[in-house]
Amino acid sequence: MEKGKKRTREENKEEIEAESSDADHSLSLEQNLTFSDTLVALRIMRAQFPQIDKVAIQPFILQSQLYSSVKDRTQVDRELESLRREKVVRIFKLNTGQDDHGIMLLDDYIKQIEHAVKRMEERKQRDLKVFEWFKVYVIESKLEPSIEHQELCSLLSLGGRVKDDHISLLINAGLLTRQLIDPSMYWFAIPNIGSILKGISQGRKELLSLLNRRRYKEMMLVPLEKKRLRLSPLDMRFHLRDLIGSGHLKTAHSPTGIVVRVSKD
Repeated sequence: MEKGKKRTREENKEEIEAESSDADHSLSLEQNLTFSDTLVALRIMRAQFPQIDKVAIQPFILQSQLYSSVKDRTQVDRELESLRREKVVRIFKLNTGQDDHGIMLLDDYIKQIEHAVKRMEERKQRDLKVFEWFKVYVIESKLEPSIEHQELCSLLSLGGRVKDDHISLLINAGLLTRQLIDPSMYWFAIPNIGSILKGISQGRKELLSLLNRRRYKEMMLVPLEKKRLRLSPLDMRFHLRDLIGSGHLKTAHSPTGIVVRVSKD
């Protein structure tokens, strides 16, 4: 069984990389708004993830963006669950004040962990072996977005003797955040994502405000996509997919192209 799983993950990874390298950044959103399945949507959006100055972050996709790109939400949920179980992607609960989930390819997430470890090395932190235990024992076996303190310690102890300092290191590196409701539970987190999460929230407000100021609260997609947001490091395409998928915006076809308008309800 494990062999079959491994092969699926490798096949998916190769497929994603092949398609990502072909994804045309110059294609307008109007030309590639919807896709046939979740994996196709994931790999195209990964390739189109904006380059962000001064923030070292691997590409990630919001679940809402997948909902905007694949017509059937149930299909997205089902295919995402399969990709999670096959260890192709990891799903993260994002701290944006909404029920947001981020999706990152597992291989990209491992690179993100390695970057976090490098930063810890530069700060001359000790006990860095805990990061290897985290990668080998925790990430490989705990596929859900959260983990309980006792289970975390138990998995880490497969690598060596666990101390409180080890858990603090993982939190300081941005790999775990404590759940507010239950302090004995942690969310898995993407290191270095703080400023991007702020940009997601601010970009949403800015885009909705832009459309709300227009006479019919709508705009043609092509000129809208070319506008730049002041308050977000992410591009307009990223925010449009997000707000369409979350239902804040909707699209309609007109003789001159796609119209984007603010949802009434």
